[in-house]
Amino acid sequence: MIDNLTQALSMVASWELLLVVLAAGVYGIFIGSIPGLTATLAAALLVPFAFFLDPLPAIASIITMSVMAIFAGDIPSALVRMPGTPASAAYVEDSYRLTQNGRGALALGVGLVASASGGIFGGLVLIVAAPQLAKVALLFTSYEYFWVAILGLTAAVIISRGSQVKGTVALLIGLFVSTIGLDISVGFPRFTFGSTDLLGGINFIPAMIGLFGLSQVLRNVIHPPEKALPIRIESKGLLRNAFSTLFQYKKTAVGGNVIGSAIGTLPGAGGDIAAWVAYAVTKNGAKEGKQFGSGKGHIQPIVGASSANNAGVGSAYIPTLVFGIPGDTITAILLGVLLVKGIQPGPSLFDSQAPLLYSIFIVFIAANILMLPLGYLAIRSSGMLLRVPGSVLMPIIVAFCVVGSFSINNGLLEVLIMLIFGILGYLLEQAKFPLAPVVLGLVLGPIVEKNFMQSVIKTEWDLTQFLTRPMSAALMILTIIVLLYPLLQKVVGKLLRRRQL
Repeated sequence: MIDNLTQALSMVASWELLLVVLAAGVYGIFIGSIPGLTATLAAALLVPFAFFLDPLPAIASIITMSVMAIFAGDIPSALVRMPGTPASAAYVEDSYRLTQNGRGALALGVGLVASASGGIFGGLVLIVAAPQLAKVALLFTSYEYFWVAILGLTAAVIISRGSQVKGTVALLIGLFVSTIGLDISVGFPRFTFGSTDLLGGINFIPAMIGLFGLSQVLRNVIHPPEKALPIRIESKGLLRNAFSTLFQYKKTAVGGNVIGSAIGTLPGAGGDIAAWVAYAVTKNGAKEGKQFGSGKGHIQPIVGASSANNAGVGSAYIPTLVFGIPGDTITAILLGVLLVKGIQPGPSLFDSQAPLLYSIFIVFIAANILMLPLGYLAIRSSGMLLRVPGSVLMPIIVAFCVVGSFSINNGLLEVLIMLIFGILGYLLEQAKFPLAPVVLGLVLGPIVEKNFMQSVIKTEWDLTQFLTRPMSAALMILTIIVLLYPLLQKVVGKLLRRRQL
């Protein structure tokens, strides 16, 4: 371990990597501070540049960017009541109300410090839990990997916002698209319509760029956001007051860290869902919970949810690195980068490329520490960040989308895929369909099919092996519990109400 850590430190301590981390941090702060531009969009636009970097700088850029963007989404939430990222939407009312009452600096400062502490906590959980889970994952065969992927697909539907029926439909769309191309077991072309260009399937990266990049441009063009005058934030004593407030609500902060780390390990959850769950738990457990989101605003839900969102970002890398199952949409994009760089995520990664893994851990902790000075500067200059005109920003994003898609294989097919998925993403969101299940369907579909076919071929279609192997059976039971959780929740709720009556 010491040798691996020493090698990792030497890999991280290079000027090239530090410059990449700094540039990615500034980029993440900028994108996250603009209403409607999510961390996932920032990751999708960053991918083409990551192709030209070595593996560690490429991974470090996406990690640093995502950490910064999740926090920076608090800035437009507090100033103009428009969440910069979905994670910020959980406490947007409280942030805005506090700003309206002259406490905007406290709201943003607490969000900054809580996000940094939550990210460091999530990073420590990643360091401790990932190697231990990797030892268990070494015992996995195709049966267990099949159920892990099914669990990820199930969790994506259950925890997605809005109607679970719509979440299921979105998931099926992603699974259908993942079947386009040659059948992975018999080599028969599927849904190619005679086109040789589609034999290789739908490339993951242009689909992501269109789904999250171009669709966002379409939304901003067709439904322009309302303009609002930014409010000036006084930065004097900002960090000092934030630290003292966080200490005052230390139990809430620790609870948010734990909730974020636990939720983040679920495939498909990530920081967005973690923030909402932490907000709900904080509200239910606080004496002044009824005041949250109304009146003058309250600082406690910001402490809980902000502590959870970046903790969830860290723990989301656990299923990604250990099982090769994306923890959220950002890690889904990172998974594509890892594969392009010739790095196969999974338990063997902890033996074959241990120094690289320790370097990833160090970068994640360093990115959350770097968040404090960069976030402080962002809060001070928040007025300028919010004045970027959409007429300038949107064409730049479209250019990045086109160039990024074309640069993957230097072909127009990828640009066409990006355009199709951009329109699809816009239509889905207009109809209130979540995009996260589409992403996981694209990524996990081939994993489910590959492991299922491998299992039935080697056992001559003996399906009992999926049920009788102890670890496989345990994962199947866990999947069923997750699938039935909403129903169980309703039944328990009715029983409790009857007892109260």
